[in-house]
Amino acid sequence: MPKFDVPANACDAHVHMVAGAAEFPLWNGRVEDPAPGLDFDGWLELLAEHLDALGMTRAVIVHSILYGSDNSVTIEAVRRLGQHARGVGLLSDGAKEAEIDALAATNMKAVRLNYVHGGVLTWDRAKAMAPALAERDMHIQMLAHADQHLSDLADDVRALPCPVVFDHCGWPIGGLTTKSEGFRALLALMAEGHAWAKLSAVYRLSRDWAQAAPVVEALVAANPDRCLWGSDWPHLMRAEAAMPDAGDLLNAFGDVVTGDTARTRILVDNPSALFGF
Repeated sequence: MPKFDVPANACDAHVHMVAGAAEFPLWNGRVEDPAPGLDFDGWLELLAEHLDALGMTRAVIVHSILYGSDNSVTIEAVRRLGQHARGVGLLSDGAKEAEIDALAATNMKAVRLNYVHGGVLTWDRAKAMAPALAERDMHIQMLAHADQHLSDLADDVRALPCPVVFDHCGWPIGGLTTKSEGFRALLALMAEGHAWAKLSAVYRLSRDWAQAAPVVEALVAANPDRCLWGSDWPHLMRAEAAMPDAGDLLNAFGDVVTGDTARTRILVDNPSALFGF
């Protein structure tokens, strides 16, 4: 449970929706299956319980690569949650503008790119897609290792006509330092207003979450108007990371971001501005 007063209209800006393969076909290239035993309605009920436990009423549902570029499970979840939800989808390199239109019509506000593991969309194609996304008030969401990738990507990000949102605190893997050239490039992009960061999934950065506090502090200090918070529920594809408690993740955020004004900005105002709640 949260140890601080969560403001009204707070948003968990990074969750995933899953369901059984009988309802929504899984991608052949996936690395794991959803946990068994629940159908779509069961998972949707768990999501509602998750948000209620956090004291949140809004969510951004990020499509999982478990389903490849078939966004049906995420689109349906956004539809069922109505104005309380927005979505982030996947498109492949060969996607046409009609497919972007189809996403935009279903409250999907971004296209996700995995620069770490690869997937169905490349950076070159995402850049080419950016003008069409900008015209539809959409953006790019990106998983990258800031310390390894952002020095090379920074100028491209600056040139894009749409925002880029970096997942999981920029996911530095060369040590939780804020001094690397790549991480400092991310901070500069945020300060300039070109990039956003999700203060999500600190459990993926270190088993000792306190070690990630300086990273979170640096991102907020760079530009609190470009920060979002997300739980990463239900914590798919954890690899070596232990299963976290989402309430503990929210409290870890509250331990770093201590002021009510800053918390409201990150939990309410920023997701409202970016996702159009």
